[in-house]
Amino acid sequence: MKLWKSVVGKLWMTIIGLVAVVLVINGVFMGQFLNTNIANSKDQERSLQKMALKVSSDLSLHHEDFPYVAAVAELLDAQDAALIVLNERLEETIPAPDQSQVPRLLATDLFDADTLKQVLAGGIFPAIYYDPGTGKRFLAVAVPQRENVTDAPVRGVVVLYQAQLTLAYTQAYFQNLFVIAAVIGFLLTTLFAFFLSTKITQPLLQMKKAADFITLGEYKTRVPVSSSDEIGELAVAFNHMTGRLDETINALNHEKEHLSSVLRSMTDAVVTLDADGRVILTNPQGERLVEEWRELGWEDGAGGQTDGGSPVPQPLQPLFETVVRSNKETTSNVHVRSNVYSVVMAPLYSTDGLRGTVAVLRDVTEEHRLDKLRKDFVANVSHELRTPLSMLQGYSEALLDDIAATPEERRELAQVIHDESLRMGRLVKDLLDLARMEAGHIELHFRRFALDPLLARVNRKFTALCKERGIALKVEAAEPDMTLYSADEDRLEQVLTNLLDNAVRHTPSGSWIALRVKRPADPKDESVLFEIEDGGQGIPREDLPYIFERFYKADKARTRGSSGGTGLGLAIVKNIVDAHNGSIHAESELGQGTTFFIKIPNRSAG
Repeated sequence: MKLWKSVVGKLWMTIIGLVAVVLVINGVFMGQFLNTNIANSKDQERSLQKMALKVSSDLSLHHEDFPYVAAVAELLDAQDAALIVLNERLEETIPAPDQSQVPRLLATDLFDADTLKQVLAGGIFPAIYYDPGTGKRFLAVAVPQRENVTDAPVRGVVVLYQAQLTLAYTQAYFQNLFVIAAVIGFLLTTLFAFFLSTKITQPLLQMKKAADFITLGEYKTRVPVSSSDEIGELAVAFNHMTGRLDETINALNHEKEHLSSVLRSMTDAVVTLDADGRVILTNPQGERLVEEWRELGWEDGAGGQTDGGSPVPQPLQPLFETVVRSNKETTSNVHVRSNVYSVVMAPLYSTDGLRGTVAVLRDVTEEHRLDKLRKDFVANVSHELRTPLSMLQGYSEALLDDIAATPEERRELAQVIHDESLRMGRLVKDLLDLARMEAGHIELHFRRFALDPLLARVNRKFTALCKERGIALKVEAAEPDMTLYSADEDRLEQVLTNLLDNAVRHTPSGSWIALRVKRPADPKDESVLFEIEDGGQGIPREDLPYIFERFYKADKARTRGSSGGTGLGLAIVKNIVDAHNGSIHAESELGQGTTFFIKIPNRSAG
């Protein structure tokens, strides 16, 4: 830092300026005093000329009175003056005193011969002489000496000279004095300024250095308190301020970390946008979601890519525009491909107005799917119950109204009522079983049993039905005497029964159904694999992920009554397989049939 920009430099120059102003004012008043009270050269010349005329007149009366002359010489010496008396031949007639503080000068040193002759002629001449021996200037006056008569002839010359103690000399003296005072004042102010630098500037520099450290994040920086004056109080206040700032920053960092932890731990995605729609802050879920959206090929209505056209993520753009326009919190569902997101977007304000928005996104795809399933379930159950109830009501009314004329017709109506009641019973039983399974209340009796008897029972159960419909049924095991070491035989029979029943109902006459049991190709895998394959009409590929849901129909045009199923068989199958820690999936092509693959763990206890 330059000296004149520092506190010491400014204080130093201020003191020097004050000293200079004081010296100038003092000089002005001293000059006026000298001009008023000290004679200048002309005044001294006139005074010396009068004195010379007076001495000349007195010497005319006492020219031979040497004591008088000596007294006059002593009086003049007291005034730094001396007397030279010349006769008509310009010779000195009065000897110089033995002791004098005025140097002895000759008349010819002061005036030349022609001037002295002119004085003899009656003239009066002044002169200024510089004595190199003493370094002083002398003012001299030469006057004629006459008798004590005005018109008397000139008898000689009286020369009176005096040291020039005039205003110029006095001014020079005071000028030197002022210069010395100025130098002393400069030195004293300089010493005083550097003394103040240790008392004022050093603590201030320490505070500046501490402030620089604070700007770099060192909030624990403190300055030493070296005095109890205002500087010390400032240091105490500075340390108190830094302490409070440190506490505030720590509290803000704690709150920031707390907020970051909350955002990181949230399962919902949080996306913060600025006023221009640029993403400025996200939590990990929000960042992942935004990246997934950016990878999608969004197209506008004209078919052009909108990436880069607007910084707002495309699915949030309409909602962002609505919030910015209305300045109100808005809730909406956003559909992106097969996913559904519940979005709550609220505006963010600052002192200058709206500074952006914050959006909280929750993936409600599963909730949306479950809600749809619930609505479909209610609709399907209502439909499944309405049909048999309507038939029960219609046929029972026919019996009551004696519409059936013959016993055979009455038996036929009673048989329909019986079949529909059995169908309702199966539906209610399947619903109760599925509800217990989904609630975790399924009862399984795990034990060891052989698979051959199970396969034989299933084969007997469907042989007659398949023969009646013209379907070839084949049941085979890869090896004889296969055993399951820990499984529920009745529940597995229910699984195979449901799948074969489903295959029979969707396989046309002249086709085939196969049930195979084998071991995995990996010898280390101790599981048992079941394959139920049919040559039926197949399942569309887009429906395969949903076939294990309740009341789901792959063929939307087929009614439940035409197939005779309850729509719950596959859901029950999947729950039973899951309860055995197994897995099930299906492969199918339209027109080429369907194959269900079941894998049941079979680790022996030994």
